[in-house]
Amino acid sequence: MNATSAWLLTVNAKLSSPGLTGVYERRAGAYSFEVFLTDDSCWLVASWPKGGRIAFRMAYSPNDRLELKNIKEKGELVTFRMSSLMGEYELEMKLPAGDITVVRLTTRLKTAVPLLFPFWPRDIIPLGAAGDKLAEGDIKVRQTGTRSGQLYFNFTRPKAGSVLYLQNLTALADYNQDTETSAGDTVGGEWPEIGFSLPPTLKNKPLLTGKTYVLSDAFIAFDEAVPEDEPAMVRQYLDLLAAVYLVLPKPATSYKDWPGTLQKGLHDLTESPGCWSQVDGNHYLNAYVCDYATPPEIMVQLAVLLPLLDYVEWNDSQLEVMKKIKDGLPAFYEKKYGTIMRWHPKAADKMQADEEQKKPLVMDSWYLHHPLLNLSRLALKGDKVAEKLFMDSLEFAIRVARHFDYSWPVFYKMDTLEVVKAETQPGKGGEHDVPGLYTHVMLQAWELTGKKRYLAEAEQAALKLQGLGFQLFYQANNTSFSAGALFRLFKITKKEVYKDLSYLCLANVFKNVRLWDCNYGYGKNFPSFFALFPLNDAPYTAVYEEQEVFCAFHDYLRHAEGEDILPSLRLLMAEYIRFLVERAIYYYPPMLRKEMLSEEVKMGEVDGSLWIALEDLHDGWEQSGEVGQEVYGAGNAFGILPRHYMQVEGHPFMIYTDYPTYGFSAKKHRPANFRLAGDGRLNSRLMLVKTGKGKMPEFTVKYKGSRESLKGKKTKDGLEFIVAGDSEIHIDWQKIKA
Repeated sequence: MNATSAWLLTVNAKLSSPGLTGVYERRAGAYSFEVFLTDDSCWLVASWPKGGRIAFRMAYSPNDRLELKNIKEKGELVTFRMSSLMGEYELEMKLPAGDITVVRLTTRLKTAVPLLFPFWPRDIIPLGAAGDKLAEGDIKVRQTGTRSGQLYFNFTRPKAGSVLYLQNLTALADYNQDTETSAGDTVGGEWPEIGFSLPPTLKNKPLLTGKTYVLSDAFIAFDEAVPEDEPAMVRQYLDLLAAVYLVLPKPATSYKDWPGTLQKGLHDLTESPGCWSQVDGNHYLNAYVCDYATPPEIMVQLAVLLPLLDYVEWNDSQLEVMKKIKDGLPAFYEKKYGTIMRWHPKAADKMQADEEQKKPLVMDSWYLHHPLLNLSRLALKGDKVAEKLFMDSLEFAIRVARHFDYSWPVFYKMDTLEVVKAETQPGKGGEHDVPGLYTHVMLQAWELTGKKRYLAEAEQAALKLQGLGFQLFYQANNTSFSAGALFRLFKITKKEVYKDLSYLCLANVFKNVRLWDCNYGYGKNFPSFFALFPLNDAPYTAVYEEQEVFCAFHDYLRHAEGEDILPSLRLLMAEYIRFLVERAIYYYPPMLRKEMLSEEVKMGEVDGSLWIALEDLHDGWEQSGEVGQEVYGAGNAFGILPRHYMQVEGHPFMIYTDYPTYGFSAKKHRPANFRLAGDGRLNSRLMLVKTGKGKMPEFTVKYKGSRESLKGKKTKDGLEFIVAGDSEIHIDWQKIKA
């Protein structure tokens, strides 16, 4: 049973009083909304059709009496102006017009004096009847760190419905900048005291006199359903999140020169001595620039090799560095144990055991399966060395899976399978998404060999993900790979449970993104909207996990082409990809101001001139790159270029889109036709990018079936168009005269 504060009981009593009269009332869809003044607060009370009520504090002036000056209505928008001792309030309420009820509440305060806020109450109260207990509920998702300012919860008594609350933390930038506070951990609480609370101000950092600040910009999505099971909960969360996303203000994006960035990154990867070590006559990539204390890891080699392979297949070229990486792979196989090892066997004993996993025979559970997955990808492309390493290691992987009953700990010993670390945190369990990663490996083995035992293993592991809810996520890339594997398993077996589990994985990923732009402190120097955090509790976003999630989403959408999947997922995955294609370039230190880079580095060194990505980008008040310059994140550009640039043979241009595409055809002939992923209610950038010194042809760009040509805008990089998602594009051009 949750305890309740005295002032919360008082507010509930006031808002439940039969004699209280509202200052404004309106219906929207099935819901009624009423605005009340209770001395120091202004409240919006929403009522469900089934009788449940919930209150949202729109304005607050401690121990004061708010004075309503006027109310103005203009279509969906209602504006309330109020005065207080603190200053002048302007409250905006935008009522819903779409299929899902989404209300926007924006609070602005023009300060009368320099203001300090040592405490600010949370803004949501689940109301009970007059003299009754507060309503009971269950919080499913809350903000962690600087992730989205979200709260997803269900009412359980009365069983009225569900709410997704999302605070647009981008709008609070002036407050955070002037008070030197972070927007992290501002949305949450314990039932029944939940919602958003302004971060307390520092003594010497007040709000400035006469300046207007946004104190809250909340988007609230309502649903009459209380989900009966896990699949229903996941679908509701994703649908409500997408509904909010559609009306959420989103930052503008701009085209980034990925072909040029790739060439700079390729040069520094191959030529910088800090990226390489040598063991037993072979060259190996370091995990971090100048990190010579850590022996070579097979995961690092393959995490770079696979994106390089994507690039050379797209470009029909050869890269000498790929042979250098491949030559060193067989040395990771240990015949004694019948498996590839995490650490190079001939260098592992020289490792400094400063962390529990940095011991020769200690395996981090996902570190076995991730390299196997990449070896299987090489094997399916015909690489016989990779195929042998993969097949020779499979029996060990299966033995480990069965030993742990398909629920893996964090660390275990390779020789004895003794558990070194069972749980991520006490009571939280091990690496919950590894069953999905193992499922992916087994599906690859089945595809490679046709043996049904591997398909049976995949199904056995996949079902272990049931019931994990929003605790499934251990590491972003592995959870995303799991989603794709489960969707493939659904397509193979036609069992709906696997599609539901793929949705569960994706819901866990979207729980861990940042749907706001950190425009304060150092954060003003790089975009961070829709950034993804690598772990549940990671304090920063990370290039390697983001790049692999980007690729996993592309792969999921490819497998889902023509399939019946949630529209909300098509929307959210395409939008994540769109924003990553702009954001990811800022992981490279030459794109950042020097004062933003941490002077203390945990792993190796940071060279601000190298086009090798930093592992970590932080909250605006923290420097970035404190973990190190991540060589195994070098696949960043090599993953983006082949997926977003379509080459047109024999012509001095490429076609670029920031959404994924399907069915591109233009090689050796014209016109070019393709379909965009995403949602038609949102837009994508299409660029005809100049690639040579020759003259660009004249273009005709149309939606398929339309007679009207789209108008483009000339830029320094080519010709730019803004087009609707989920549309078919037709591009034709005139032959260039000699």
